[in-house]
Amino acid sequence: MLGLKATMAIIDNSGALVAECVNVLKVKTGHGMARIGDEIVVVVKKARGVAAQTSQSAANKVRKGDVRRAVVVRTKYPTRRPDGRYIRFDDNAAVLINHKKEMIGNRIGSVVAAELRAKGWGKIVSLAPKVV
Repeated sequence: MLGLKATMAIIDNSGALVAECVNVLKVKTGHGMARIGDEIVVVVKKARGVAAQTSQSAANKVRKGDVRRAVVVRTKYPTRRPDGRYIRFDDNAAVLINHKKEMIGNRIGSVVAAELRAKGWGKIVSLAPKVV
């Protein structure tokens, strides 16, 4: 579970590297924590430098200080699976999306959790190099 002010890695190629959670959207419980598959609002804390070219590449879509939406794809907090096992990751990670729930980047560079498919994020799962 991710709380407010939690920092996380951004694992797509949108240009952002690190982001901080500032709001959790549409959480049915009252604790205000995000789990895998939840949509959150983040502020980009660290981004890749702007390339010398002025082409419309994915690396130039996000800058430091931008407020964007994201989907949580990994959490340090353990998540219980239906078969009774618990899964947890080494870090918190997210993928940036726009208001239409489409990914900003077009690649994912790291592992994502399998719970995303059940929550309706099949596009993220299909682009990931490995699903755990």
